[in-house]
Amino acid sequence: MTAPQSKYTGWLIHLTAWAVIFGMPLFVTGPDRPLMSGGEYLRFLLVPLSFMVVFYTNYFGLIDRYLSTRRFGRFAGYNILLIGAVMVGVHLLFRYVLPDTGHHPPMERSWQDALRFFAGNAILYLLVVGAGVAIRMTGGWYRAETARKELERSRAEAELQNLKSQLNPHFLFNTLNNIYSLIQIDADRAQQAVHDLSRLLRYVLYDSSRPTVPLKAEIEFLRDYIELMRIRQPRHVRVFVSLPDTPSQTPVAPLLFISLVENAFKHGVSNEKPSYVTIDIHEIGGQLICRIKNSYFPKSGDSDRSGSGIGLTNLAKRLEMIYPGHYTFEYGQAGDAYQALLCIELKEQ
Repeated sequence: MTAPQSKYTGWLIHLTAWAVIFGMPLFVTGPDRPLMSGGEYLRFLLVPLSFMVVFYTNYFGLIDRYLSTRRFGRFAGYNILLIGAVMVGVHLLFRYVLPDTGHHPPMERSWQDALRFFAGNAILYLLVVGAGVAIRMTGGWYRAETARKELERSRAEAELQNLKSQLNPHFLFNTLNNIYSLIQIDADRAQQAVHDLSRLLRYVLYDSSRPTVPLKAEIEFLRDYIELMRIRQPRHVRVFVSLPDTPSQTPVAPLLFISLVENAFKHGVSNEKPSYVTIDIHEIGGQLICRIKNSYFPKSGDSDRSGSGIGLTNLAKRLEMIYPGHYTFEYGQAGDAYQALLCIELKEQ
């Protein structure tokens, strides 16, 4: 709910509550309780009008000026003066401006009865003050909480954009390294790879700037990238790929799996020893499941020329910001292999 909508809703609640109070005489009529006359209704109105004076004096003035600033003594003192003045004013109006014209003879009250009468009225006004404090403080808490959540959302979006800005050059750096290696092996295939790279970069630089992309586009991007990686692998490297033949249009966050695929090729391939990379991505039961397993030849130090190694860390942060509570992400070494499993609960649109 936006701020203007919230404000109008609050005032609508105020108007509805006062309308019910002012209209109470209309709901309590009966055979033994006829509808009030004009004079009687005016006398009745003095009470809710006095409640309004006490309520809104606190709501718009005393609460923010004294209670919110922890000047409790002044808040209590001004309310005592306010309630006393309102009660005296209402009493004078009842006695001299709108006297009771009924046939009941006036009752003579002792000072004890009068004290109990004014004490009872004072309690009612204190309840009105309490209601004003509760409503005002609750509204203030709601606005503060809304502002805090908006700040958190803006900060999360800024951090997400920062992570994506790191991911894009990381991806480009790795891919250019692959093409550089391919040029030395097969120049013609390198030219085709440059064409494929332009299509991949168009996706990374433009499509991935959107919050979500169709799953079909993300799968096609991965398919092209894997083929680009496959053509530079030595003969002793086996690459097994299982991707959906007809992926759906379900919206997903872009560039979710590229870090896992990069990591598999980066640490799963040896230039001398038999190696393998297995990539399996599919939809089932409202979930998107990505399983990747590869032989494990970790690179570090000078041997790691593929990038900054930020891929998996960024992916974990992105998942927590985009799909909090709706994903599982596990990865690590298992014997002489490395495995990663990512499951995401999808929402159809």
